[in-house]
Amino acid sequence: MEEMELDPFLCLDDGDLPDDLSEFLNDDYLKKLMDSDILFDDPLLGCCDDGNGCSKDLGDFPMQTELLSPDSQQQEQKLTSQTKNRRRRTQVNRSEEKMGGKSNGTKRQKVEGKAKTKAPQTDSAGTQSCDAGSGPAETAVLCTPPQKIVHLHPSIQLFTIPDPAGYQVVQTLKLSPPVMRLSLPNTPTYIFVPASSPSYKLQLPPLSPVDDAVAPVQMSSSPPGSLSDTTSKAMSKPCASPLSSSNESSPLKESPVPRSPTVADIPQDVKNFIWESKSHMNWICQEMESHYVEVPVIQREILRSVKHTNKCLNKELVIMGDTVRQKSLLRPSQIFESLNGDKPKHYILLLGNAGMGKTILIRKLCLDWSTDCLPQFDFVFLLDGKALTLTEPSYSLQTLLLTLSSFGPPCRDLDEVYAQILASPKRVLIIFDGFDELRDYEILLQSQEKDLTTLLQRDSKSRTYTVRQLYSAILQRAVLPGCTLLLSTRSGGASIQLLRRVDSILDMCGFTPTYVESYFSKYFIVPAHRASAMDYLENCCYLRLLCWNPGLCRLVCLLLEQSENSQVLPRTLTGLCHQVLCLKMEKGIKAQREILLQSVGETQMKSSSSTPKKFSRKSRAQAGPCHRTKRAKLAKQEKDDLVTDELIVERTEQRVLLAQLSSLAWEGIKANTSILPAGSAISATLKTFGLRTGLFLRHQVTARQVISSGKRNGGGEEVIVREMEGGGDGVGMKKQGKTDLENKVSGDHILYWASPFLQSYLAGVHLSLSRSVSDRTFVLTLPFQSGLKGRRRSQREERELTQRFAVGLLFHKKKELQRLNQNKALSDIVITKKALVNKHLMGLSHGNLGPVQVLEACHCVYEASFTHGSSGSDTEGTKLAAHLAAKLPEVLTFQGVSLSPPDMFVVQSILNKGGTGGRQFSLNLEDSGIQISGLKALVALSNINTYRACIADVITLWEQLEQSDERELLHKVVSKFTIHPMKATQVCHVEDLAKLVNIHTRRRLLDSFSQSDSILAEGVPAVNMLHKLEFELGPERGPLALPKLWELLPGLQDLQHLDLENSKIGDKGAERLANALVSLCSLEILNLSQNCIGDEGVKKLATTLKDLTKLHCLSLYSNVICDGGAWSLAAVLPHMASLTELDVKYNKLTDVGVQSLAASLRNCKKIKTLRMWNQCIPCGVFERLQQQDPRILWD
Repeated sequence: MEEMELDPFLCLDDGDLPDDLSEFLNDDYLKKLMDSDILFDDPLLGCCDDGNGCSKDLGDFPMQTELLSPDSQQQEQKLTSQTKNRRRRTQVNRSEEKMGGKSNGTKRQKVEGKAKTKAPQTDSAGTQSCDAGSGPAETAVLCTPPQKIVHLHPSIQLFTIPDPAGYQVVQTLKLSPPVMRLSLPNTPTYIFVPASSPSYKLQLPPLSPVDDAVAPVQMSSSPPGSLSDTTSKAMSKPCASPLSSSNESSPLKESPVPRSPTVADIPQDVKNFIWESKSHMNWICQEMESHYVEVPVIQREILRSVKHTNKCLNKELVIMGDTVRQKSLLRPSQIFESLNGDKPKHYILLLGNAGMGKTILIRKLCLDWSTDCLPQFDFVFLLDGKALTLTEPSYSLQTLLLTLSSFGPPCRDLDEVYAQILASPKRVLIIFDGFDELRDYEILLQSQEKDLTTLLQRDSKSRTYTVRQLYSAILQRAVLPGCTLLLSTRSGGASIQLLRRVDSILDMCGFTPTYVESYFSKYFIVPAHRASAMDYLENCCYLRLLCWNPGLCRLVCLLLEQSENSQVLPRTLTGLCHQVLCLKMEKGIKAQREILLQSVGETQMKSSSSTPKKFSRKSRAQAGPCHRTKRAKLAKQEKDDLVTDELIVERTEQRVLLAQLSSLAWEGIKANTSILPAGSAISATLKTFGLRTGLFLRHQVTARQVISSGKRNGGGEEVIVREMEGGGDGVGMKKQGKTDLENKVSGDHILYWASPFLQSYLAGVHLSLSRSVSDRTFVLTLPFQSGLKGRRRSQREERELTQRFAVGLLFHKKKELQRLNQNKALSDIVITKKALVNKHLMGLSHGNLGPVQVLEACHCVYEASFTHGSSGSDTEGTKLAAHLAAKLPEVLTFQGVSLSPPDMFVVQSILNKGGTGGRQFSLNLEDSGIQISGLKALVALSNINTYRACIADVITLWEQLEQSDERELLHKVVSKFTIHPMKATQVCHVEDLAKLVNIHTRRRLLDSFSQSDSILAEGVPAVNMLHKLEFELGPERGPLALPKLWELLPGLQDLQHLDLENSKIGDKGAERLANALVSLCSLEILNLSQNCIGDEGVKKLATTLKDLTKLHCLSLYSNVICDGGAWSLAAVLPHMASLTELDVKYNKLTDVGVQSLAASLRNCKKIKTLRMWNQCIPCGVFERLQQQDPRILWD
């Protein structure tokens, strides 16, 4: 089927169809009412009026070559000759009309010209004919040539006509009653009747951008197919798809695309709904920002905790190092793929802090689905937490998916579409955006009552449930068990509850400097402006690091767009949000000024025109130009005075409205929501002000109308099912006459804060500058409260930001604070609350603070120190920074806390303050995810004695320093690095340690060919100082890392403590360990408990243990050692001169093995304890041995 562009001026005015169309569409009736000359001459059908007929148009479009039967070929030739004769007669008639009447010719030309400008150009095609004698089987195989049709937009609905074979597109003068009317100006009415289903031309989807590519606003439109890519291929001629550049460069294996249902499995109405959904979603998602930058996501790992036995707490997220994180990046197109033979991903959790772009990524995925880049899904439903959190009524699951989901078009046949969803749930994708916005989300994961689950599984179409029950049923797989779920939420909170259910965890990746540059290139279109903005950004280090967050990067661009001097750029997050808010308010003032100027000008013009003329033309001429200039100046002065007075009033009103916004922001922070109260809680003036300044965004709640598929009552009245978003379930309504297909949009909408950072800033303004906040209430809102009883609920990121802003604002310039509040007592309020902050922060016991609290203290003090201006002045903020640096513990640990680039910069600034006071620190940056650039900046400080970090990141840093020939800094970072004591909890820890030991033994970096005599002449100091190694991977992951462990152990010649408990090494592992123990001459403690070691393993170990001259503690607790192993130990015990403790409890020793060990113990004078009890030893035997030697113990 050939394609044509849609005419935007086409409008559909359809009426009721008669039950029987045969009387209107037979050949005799059509010959009476239709002029065939006009039919094939109309420009809408692709015919031309030149001398060549339609042959010219046919050559412009590629026609599909199809096999025709001999009868069909003869009929086609006959119809083609008839068509040519008709065209010749049409041209003759036209020439006669032009010669015969000028008025008629002129009118004809106007009508044709107007039709040509509005109607799209169509592909010319021949007529279609079917062999009446051919059966259904033959018809299914043989194809017919393309017919001459008009390709309509999906919004123009076509009615299905019984027995469509042989019906053609015709033109009539008027039919009564009308079948289907397409109204065009000054043109006849067209009847559109479907013939046999034509084949669609497959459009190739656009390549998804990768790496630094930026997706433009105008993405490719949705293809004309009605289903996924596989379905479209089944309906069209196969064509080769070009290879994506991203697929060529990706080293990962591509997962097989799920098989799509055949065309026969999906009804035609469902195909149309899918096609309309893609078109609608494509149109909406094209409104994405033009400066969208595609950033990969991080595939997070889940670590099973061995210590916790509660199923809800036996999983935790692994914080990966920067080097490992770069290897775990996924493109958005790989989110749903099964890589490296893993099981399919059906429960995906998308994590990200505020402003990291989770919603933008979801819109990009929806856009990819609309362009057939996600062929494994036929249905995509987006459920927005903001919209559903305020809905109180009950819904059916059918209503929730087909009516309340975002980006969904109206559905004409709910039952048929929903039946297809239930029939193929594996091809359904449900996205929960803003899952953390839902209240009491913990209840959603609790098991529901059996009766409710049974009802949901039995009837989810007509029976209604609450939104919470439906959400819970979907999340717990009570309904649609095979569908794919994608949930986006903040880190912590809801994500902790979901860890035990999901099978894939993704994390948003922040902007690297390359992505920041790409973002700037799209935001600043003019190259000169872009270069100037980048120069300003390079001069302000903290702002540059804030751009790691895409949401903050947008605020920085908004500020740089208006800045003319880099000296006035803020140095703190408080200063950034303050200037952005002032810019938004000034923008509103400028817009109001333009309105006032226009209004005053119009008023003056009306007054001047209505003033009576007192002077003649001669007197005006005598007045001269000076008088006219004076009058113009007076008019301009009067106009400016009026505008100035109005703007003063406007600024005063702005401050009043800003105080109200600040109170609303704080209420939202306390309630952990960004949604503003609905109803009359907010005045219309405040809503207008928030929307005009860009502080609010509006989420429209659409009232959708769903039309049933032509069912009629006995009385002939058509039943229309309407389901309104925000209302109840479908309500049957009867309507006479013509069906209204327009979707009515109600005025209901949800307002929410556009930026979480500006919401937190305004909440901080309320806490710091409002008189309604008492001193006691203000102190309770500060961080690090002590004496809190009960379990402390985890707070959102906005609460922490509000605390920083509240502290930073109190140390801001008084002039800047007056732009926010002109209260006469503002100075007194600031002085009082500033004193409370100083007392609170200086009274903290920093030694009792955890890593998260220490980091938050650094942020608060940094905002207080640098928000005011120059850091060199002796202000109260700088005193706070010096006090904090003096009170921090010497061993400063951030282990287990994710450190972003801004976090690193704040810690660095506080440690610099400590360096001026002579403080020395030891940093622990393990499991912090700090970037390598931040690691370099911290460890380069002169007051850092030692540091711990991810071994892979440290090795990468060393290699970068050697490549850049920074030998002095390389010597410092190598000598400061330490790994003692080391606890391996992941397989990558053992692999990274093996690389470090390899560097130690080779005396050079792995990728270096030069012998670093001055730096690594004596090896890696961290390896030489490693005295304790704990292997805590457990019995499941332990065997995976054991081969690497056996390889690296000989290089740890100074190791004193080796703990391999519960690693399941077995007898073979014991043999490998025995070979490695030969090099561990300094070993003092060896723990081999719970390792399934038998007699053979003990026999291998015994030959090596006697050579460990410093070994004083050996544990073989809970293995499978029998009497043979006891004999091997008894033989070497007298030769182990340094051994003081031996533990062989809970093995399989009998009284024979125990007596052999007791006899050998008499010759070991240094052994202090021997524990060897188990249930196989008779109590009498063991008591007698204890009486003989008190060193034998029960426990």
